[in-house]
Amino acid sequence: MVETPDGLTHVHSGKVRDLYRSADGRLVMVASDRMSAFDFVLDSPIPDKGRILTAMSVWWFAQLDALVANHLESVDDPIIPSEWQGRTMVCTPLDMVPVEAVARGYLTGSGLLDYRATGEVCGVALPPGLVDGDRLPEPIFTPATKAAIGEHDENVSFETITADVGPETAAEVRDLTLGIYSFAAELAAGRGIILADTKFEFGRHPDTGALVLGDEVLTPDSSRFWPADRWTPGRPQPSFDKQFVRNWLLSPESGWDRASGEAPPPLPDDVVAATRERYVEAYERLTGLSFADWPG
Repeated sequence: MVETPDGLTHVHSGKVRDLYRSADGRLVMVASDRMSAFDFVLDSPIPDKGRILTAMSVWWFAQLDALVANHLESVDDPIIPSEWQGRTMVCTPLDMVPVEAVARGYLTGSGLLDYRATGEVCGVALPPGLVDGDRLPEPIFTPATKAAIGEHDENVSFETITADVGPETAAEVRDLTLGIYSFAAELAAGRGIILADTKFEFGRHPDTGALVLGDEVLTPDSSRFWPADRWTPGRPQPSFDKQFVRNWLLSPESGWDRASGEAPPPLPDDVVAATRERYVEAYERLTGLSFADWPG
């Protein structure tokens, strides 16, 4: 986080984003180059990461506009300082629903761990014999609680979020999540990319009360993107997302023991560079645009 510019009030800093409020009440979301993994913010930033996340979110918001409204108002408002150009969104403040709305079309990550332990993911029973990377019979909604920095998001059942937010909101979040996932997965498939899973955040619009898509959307931080031509169930998949960083941290090369409770080590320069390359490739393959043309 940098010094707060005139006209803005710092509200909150998360794992990746810094949030400010303008004098007229709008939210100013600044995506940093910070990288988080396993509930730690790593010491090694990824150059241009904040700009890539912003560019992808802006593009996806436009693609999804017919399905769901979003909180984005502007990326070039005069209130944005020049040093924040390309990584900042001015947004409508929402009354956020306290749910990580996760859709899965493939079995991997925490869903795979839950499945191996119980045969289910978030209370959704799955066929026996599935392996890492398998496509599910149909996409499933697997919500999680949203954790604070240093704490772990917890997968929960649909019944749990129904008790937390009410049956109408829970059903609306589930249906929107699966609808957006299906649309985005089909679009990505046409560009040679598997959208294995993703997560969304929703909030109520202050004027209309409508459920609105907030935060970021369908970026390499919040989604798993796999090259379709290299998909091979039964092993971890090559990816255009931060799974590459997770895999390095869990490798013998890092020397880090996740069970130790200690913070992960800094990323080597080659891992930093390769991570940036994957994020840029995800943006360019999905959008058909050159990241070099994105402002900032």
